[in-house]
Amino acid sequence: MLASHFSPAKSEGSTQLLVFIHGFLGAGDDWLAVSERLPDYSRLTIDLPGHGKSCAIKGESFDQVCKMIRATILNCIEAQKLGTTVSVCLVGYSLGARLTMYLMTDCHSNADDFNLLNINGLVIEGGNFGLETESLRSARLDNDSQWAERFRDEEIAAVLTDWYRQPVFSSLNHEQRQILIAKRSVNLGSALSDMLLATSLAKQPYLLPQVQALSFDQGRVPLYICGALDHKFTELAKESNLQTEVIANAGHNVHKEQPEAFASKLRNYLEQKSLGLIK
Repeated sequence: MLASHFSPAKSEGSTQLLVFIHGFLGAGDDWLAVSERLPDYSRLTIDLPGHGKSCAIKGESFDQVCKMIRATILNCIEAQKLGTTVSVCLVGYSLGARLTMYLMTDCHSNADDFNLLNINGLVIEGGNFGLETESLRSARLDNDSQWAERFRDEEIAAVLTDWYRQPVFSSLNHEQRQILIAKRSVNLGSALSDMLLATSLAKQPYLLPQVQALSFDQGRVPLYICGALDHKFTELAKESNLQTEVIANAGHNVHKEQPEAFASKLRNYLEQKSLGLIK
């Protein structure tokens, strides 16, 4: 079981549970600014293996991590007595988005799992669908292996300084980078190394066709959220033909940089009966 934090809906009649999955280097409390803006729904934030209060748990594979996420959600539903009518919307950022897509497509192929979790939505924030060729996967594995070695062997603040210089974080200014480096330096390098290799993009199936095929009750389809300053992932979203919301004045981490706008899009997603017309 993974560490998690449950926040009940302010009204007892709510049947919606939002499950938030953070990105690499993050923790469940990264979602606090969004979660507190959505009090009408029950909310569950989860710490992934090697992160936050799950730092002692080792991530070994996509299958293993997703099984732990699934078990944590089901345990919450039972422990909080949410009942059989509760519906689950998965919300994932970056690595968390990749894991929710994997979990969702895996559950979709297993009717019992799909019905047990009663998933009624999927929100993908800055998530990569996977790599289509062996050469791309091989190059990515080499790159991730180098980072994993550094996280395991070097002083973590130095590694993070280089990590946040990657192009995907180009929208961050110097002060924002320093804040992130200080916050993430509490993590254990060896645990991060294990998780990085276990969930490398090189080991993820190409999930776009399965995600495109997903549909939920009331005509709801997966929603992709990205920041207007995150050029790589706005292009990825456009090419995916998924329902997409592009948030102004935000880079890769929309929920951190624009929590009000993110919460608003999420609320609209849950409240509208059909999202087929949203652009």
